[in-house]
Amino acid sequence: MKFSLFVHMERTDPAIPHARLFAELEELALTAEGAGFETVWIGEHHAMDFTIAPNPFIQLAHLAAKTKTIRLGTGNVIAPFWHPIRLAGEAAMMDLACDGRLDLGVARGAYVFEYERLLPGLDAMGAGLRMRELVPAVQKLWEGDYAHEGQFWSFPTSTASPKPVQEGGPPIWIAARDPNSHAFAVANGCNVQVTPLASGDGEVASLMERFNTAVADHPQVPRPKIMLLQHCFVADSPNEADQLADDLSAWYGLFGAWFANKRPIHQAIMAPLTPEERAAAPHFAPDVVRKNLVIGEPDEVIARLKGYEALGFDQFSLWIDAGISHARKAKSLDRFIRHVMPAFA
Repeated sequence: MKFSLFVHMERTDPAIPHARLFAELEELALTAEGAGFETVWIGEHHAMDFTIAPNPFIQLAHLAAKTKTIRLGTGNVIAPFWHPIRLAGEAAMMDLACDGRLDLGVARGAYVFEYERLLPGLDAMGAGLRMRELVPAVQKLWEGDYAHEGQFWSFPTSTASPKPVQEGGPPIWIAARDPNSHAFAVANGCNVQVTPLASGDGEVASLMERFNTAVADHPQVPRPKIMLLQHCFVADSPNEADQLADDLSAWYGLFGAWFANKRPIHQAIMAPLTPEERAAAPHFAPDVVRKNLVIGEPDEVIARLKGYEALGFDQFSLWIDAGISHARKAKSLDRFIRHVMPAFA
């Protein structure tokens, strides 16, 4: 099982300059490359400092000039916000900029907050339908001389310009949860990204079962890769692990609030949840988060990851967004590199 880093610029304090966050993201990516991580992933989000990446290709292009070996992935672009010709061309240009190191992750998106600002009236079902139309169109545009007549886009014969460096185009990864998404990804020769969020190892096993079912249902397609995205932090003591669990509990509370799209937002920042609001979300309580996420001292983390490896995951992506300081993220990542990765050499 290979390791990758899922990282964003994130801000809850308006006094922190965005430029500092940009430099810190670069530092974490360079640390991951130096340790032999497979990929660094950056997703697309709009008008929210909770995750800052209006176009992940910009950050990845910057990293392309700073790195040599690590792959650079969109984790993910939001399908309904892209025209197929634009995505095919920009992804190909990014592949050219990084000398064939691009992985193109694609998702339908999750936040109604973003839908109502970029495509008012869009819902998850409509976003999923757009993703299912977009991905095959991008693949055909990379081949070239392709005309499209679909439900959401139509265009005459076109070719992605430039063409990607990688033969057949960059690997495409589909963010999948329900069985239909797994089936779509496998049928179209795409890899799969899954995340249980904070639901625990039962959901991890269920996600792998859905993937294995999709693979079995498409025997004519070579088995694609599957990546597990999960928050993972390495502590140096039980007390620090408990503190990290409380931090992640607060982070998931905000995640749920952004998803619900009901609390006020000022200057792209949502205020921390009150103690009463946190108590009203017992599924994100610190003890639940401590159990369900990969948080602990090195031996505990290694044991959890060995279980995921045994399930058949090809890649584990260490999700480092947590609303904590850069120094604490860097410290946990360093412990992961020094004390966890050698067990998987």
